[in-house]
Amino acid sequence: MKAGVSDKQAAAVMDSSAPNSVMVPRFSELKPPLSEEIIEELDRSGFEFCTAVQAATIPFLCSHKDVAVDAATGSGKKLAFLLPLIEIIRRSNSYPPKPHQRRYIRWQEPFVSTLRNVNSVLLVGGREVEADMNTLEEEGANLLIGTPGRLSDIMKRMEFLDFRNVEILILDEADRLLDMGFQKQVNYIISRLPKQRRTGLFSATQTQAVADLAKAGLRNVTEVRLGDESKSKTSSGLYCEYLKCEADQKSSQLVHLLIENKNKKLIVFFMTCACMDQKARDKALALFTEASSGVLLCTDVAARGLDIPGIDYVVQYDPPQDPDVFIHRVGRTARMERQGSAIVFLMPKETDYVEFMRIRKVPLQKRKCSENASDVIPIIRSVAIKDRAVLEKGLQAFVSFVRAYKEHQCSYIFSWKGLEIGKLAMRYGILSFPYISEVKQDRIGIVGFTPVQGITFEDIKFKNKSREKQRQQNLLARKEKLQQEKREKRKKISKEAVDDSNKASRKRNLTGRQRQTIQTAQDEQEMNGDYSLLNKLKKGSITEDDFAKLTGAHDFV
Repeated sequence: MKAGVSDKQAAAVMDSSAPNSVMVPRFSELKPPLSEEIIEELDRSGFEFCTAVQAATIPFLCSHKDVAVDAATGSGKKLAFLLPLIEIIRRSNSYPPKPHQRRYIRWQEPFVSTLRNVNSVLLVGGREVEADMNTLEEEGANLLIGTPGRLSDIMKRMEFLDFRNVEILILDEADRLLDMGFQKQVNYIISRLPKQRRTGLFSATQTQAVADLAKAGLRNVTEVRLGDESKSKTSSGLYCEYLKCEADQKSSQLVHLLIENKNKKLIVFFMTCACMDQKARDKALALFTEASSGVLLCTDVAARGLDIPGIDYVVQYDPPQDPDVFIHRVGRTARMERQGSAIVFLMPKETDYVEFMRIRKVPLQKRKCSENASDVIPIIRSVAIKDRAVLEKGLQAFVSFVRAYKEHQCSYIFSWKGLEIGKLAMRYGILSFPYISEVKQDRIGIVGFTPVQGITFEDIKFKNKSREKQRQQNLLARKEKLQQEKREKRKKISKEAVDDSNKASRKRNLTGRQRQTIQTAQDEQEMNGDYSLLNKLKKGSITEDDFAKLTGAHDFV
């Protein structure tokens, strides 16, 4: 049986006793009921009333039904599958389960504080796959949480693992998993699981790939779609703006915005970034999550799946390459019916993006550039002169941005050849414009760039003494290598000169008869070659043009 749940149908089960006359049910009123321990934990965490997606989804999953949920970012989907997941574990006949029973699979680590003696294992990148395999083999797991790539890899390597007891599979951010090319891995995982299981498919956007997966992987699916297509695709509590400014002003405007909101919690999205290992990322994320204010700098890796409490402001310093990611970025704030703000920085030639987003039901309000923003470019440049690490980071960021911009999906708005690359280089604090093959090939001008005079780049040192010591050693090694190559080249030239001299000397010492004999032999060899080519011409194995070229006849035409 296939059923659809709309906003109106969800409202039919809502309770008028909710605050501000908003009709939403309490978690304690859902049917079938959740366990007392879950309700108590929800109360302690400040969750009393459900959102629409939670009210519509939790009863179905808890009633042994498959669900395909399509709801906006920030609508509460995580809790909509997390609570049924915990409830299913608690209701299990074998609860608490044995260590090696792999009963539940998810893509994200849940909050399982109400569960006792349940062993969960996180399977993601950033760790040796052999270490994960050893953990599973030695300690077992009741709850597997991971990415499709790592989970399918382990399943293939450990074919002896028994998944016959798996009761529920949750695929979070299903549309993104498929967009990123994990269709094959997801299909393989599903093939290893029992058919008599429950499945929850959760996504913020409905795509054909998600619909196809729902048909193939779900049984008697209940569709839950929340949201009026005629309204904005963003949360009602979100105030979205755009800021039009020149490329060389973006850094200054960003710093000014951060200072203005220094007591708030902000996420700033960039198109590219420097790599950071998993431990450093985890630590930074944990610190930011616990902080009452601060700034998290990130790329689209953090655009989905993160539910960090209290985000006040989302700043899109660079619009995303994929326009669908825009909604997921801003969805980090104004979550669960709270208020939040978002802003996207646009260069003058990119402002058609405003109309583009309006058509996609994401209205943007105009914000003026601040006239009080201090020019930070001289500051960045002065720091780069004092520390080579800053100089190199700026160069790397500039080059990676240029190459990413060239691959923008909305190329008719974000035109590569219309990019004011000179002004762009200024905002990265670059001292001298670097060689970039794309710029040279497309003959793009660098109007707006002012190089710093009187700087010898080799003399700029790393502030970090160990890095500078290593650089000096590398410079010395490179210098010695160049000197060695020069010596070998001179030696080779000298040897060739000596050889030529010896040949000339030997030729001068030959008698007339000896020189005649050598010349005759060379002539005969040449005639034999021409005769061989003539035979090939007669047989048709070479053309007359080939014959002329090989015998040198072309030289006389």
